[in-house]
Amino acid sequence: MDQFSQISDTIALSMGAAWGSGINLYATVLVLGILGVTENVVLPENLQILTNPMVMGGAGLMFVTEFIADKIPGVDTGWDAIHTFIRIPAGALMAAGAIGDVSPALEVTAAILGGGMTAGTHGMKAGSRALINTSPEPFTNWTASVAEDIAVVAGVWTALQHPMIFLAFLVVFILLMIWLLPKIWRGIRALFSAIGRMFGGGSGPANANNDSSANP
Repeated sequence: MDQFSQISDTIALSMGAAWGSGINLYATVLVLGILGVTENVVLPENLQILTNPMVMGGAGLMFVTEFIADKIPGVDTGWDAIHTFIRIPAGALMAAGAIGDVSPALEVTAAILGGGMTAGTHGMKAGSRALINTSPEPFTNWTASVAEDIAVVAGVWTALQHPMIFLAFLVVFILLMIWLLPKIWRGIRALFSAIGRMFGGGSGPANANNDSSANP
């Protein structure tokens, strides 16, 4: 039973770090660092670096920056686009680091699964926020941003304190993600098609008819 508990704790920490990184990497680093410094949890050796004051300070500064940028429609989409190249590698590294000192094969497996989890949560966040930005009012954007921050803090804390509850939540989340991602992708394609028609309307059928009538 102790071995099962240890395995579930490790999986929850690994996937919890990856899941949170896809939504808000800096909040995830801060929660892990604070819990480690206050000795509420014992982080694996490879994640002890998150308790370093410089790392926590940098994460805190970037968290404040993201907190502001994430509330501005349009800016949040650009921020998410840039962080595609930051969140996914960081999530993979933290997932691998959470496994501890094990065989290289297990570390690579954790990195692959963690990177996939981070990519999925990042895709849901970035895609849904791009669609939300089509709304003319900013309040939906602000609500979504605050809800995401709260979810990351609560989710990572649950992964560390109640791993079995988090793993059950994670299964439901993965099923929801599989169902939602294609819908989000179709919505984004429709959005970009509409933008393309808006800016490319000069070459439509009406213009073609005008040209033919002008040149019999």
